[in-house]
This record gives sequence, structure tokens and C-alpha cells, in this order.
Amino acid sequence: MSEGDPRVVLVSRVGCHLCDDGREVVRAVAAARGVGWSEVDVDADPELLRRFSDKVPVVLVDGVERDFGRLDAGRLTEALAGRRWWRRRRA
Repeated sequence: MSEGDPRVVLVSRVGCHLCDDGREVVRAVAAARGVGWSEVDVDADPELLRRFSDKVPVVLVDGVERDFGRLDAGRLTEALAGRRWWRRRRA
């Protein structure tokens, strides 16, 4: 990750309702915390597709997978605060 890269990356898929909901969570939390974020299409990258196809939406914070499925504002806020937490159950 370089200096100008966004801290939060949303890995999503076109036509995914959970991704639409997750986008709003990411947008709101990133704005509240003053951090940059971006979105990538899982189907446009073979490596992302291999890693995350069954899990979208997925949130990466500083390059580390931090949440997937039904994204939660509290979990994303905790991840951005640097707390070591990982969602262990499937959505």
C-alpha cells in the first residue's frame, strides 16, 4: 500500500444487494472518520475473484480483510481505530 492509497477498499459485485447496503456503510464510516475509500469489482480481477467470490461484499482496511457479508459500521469503525478484531462467523 502506498501513501496515497485509500485505507478502506470495498470488494463488491454488480447486482449484489448486500454490496449496495455495504457501500452505504463504508461511505458513512469513511466520511465520519475522514479516511479515503475505494471500491473494486470482484469479477474484474481473477485474484480477487479467487479469494472473495463467495464472500462479497468484503472490506479491506490497510490491505487486511476485516469484514464480509452484512457489513457493520461498528466493526469498520473498530478496524479503523486499529483494534484487532476479526469477524469469525459467516453472515
